Amino acid sequence: MSALLTVDKISSGYGDIPVLRDVSLQVGSNEIVSVVGANGAGKTTLLRSIAGLLPCTRGTIQFDGRRIDGLPAHQVVVRGLVMVPEGGRLFPFMSVQENLELGAFNGSARPQLQATLEEVFNLFPILASRRGQLAGSLSGGERQMCAIARAVMSQPKLLMLDEPSLGLSPLMVERMFEIIAALAHSKRIAVLLVEQNVGDALEMAHRGYVVERGQIVKTGSGPDLLADPEVQQAYLGL
Repeated sequence: MSALLTVDKISSGYGDIPVLRDVSLQVGSNEIVSVVGANGAGKTTLLRSIAGLLPCTRGTIQFDGRRIDGLPAHQVVVRGLVMVPEGGRLFPFMSVQENLELGAFNGSARPQLQATLEEVFNLFPILASRRGQLAGSLSGGERQMCAIARAVMSQPKLLMLDEPSLGLSPLMVERMFEIIAALAHSKRIAVLLVEQNVGDALEMAHRGYVVERGQIVKTGSGPDLLADPEVQQAYLGL
């Protein structure tokens, strides 16, 4: 497996407050990788550091064969690495279609905007029927779909998702994970998933990492981590 993303011993935090310490991970092409752990373990900080939203104080990040640590976030997106933040953060007073079109702002995605838009509407039929509706009036599940679809509009090679199931009903949580798996398969997009819903996240993942107090403490295949007694006791209540 060739590594699309390689994070090598990065440390980062907020001002003088360190959060991550010597964190390393890899995501291969067309691979789904889940990062799990308790609230406050450093999962979101990890994604923000990879996305260029937080500076790394040490270590390196390589994406698609090139170093991206130190690049501003918009240049990271242009290279094909896109993050969907927790809550999606749509523009509520713009329509669904206008939100989606904003996803194709970069130079490489803009020429394919109409073709990608139709593809996204085929992947997310509910968004097609809501295309003229204000994004702020969507349900929680629909907003999350719209945020993921907006990221797909930028033609990513790797999609980073931060807590996509947060606040959703159990039925919609199941549907959301089905959508992520189907999207990765149909579009051949690698996925780096940060999620507190540990069971579902590891069940769908090729590989997983467990983060505690800003450090990777376990790694392995999704099934192996699900069967790990320590993971079961700490995160699955077994």
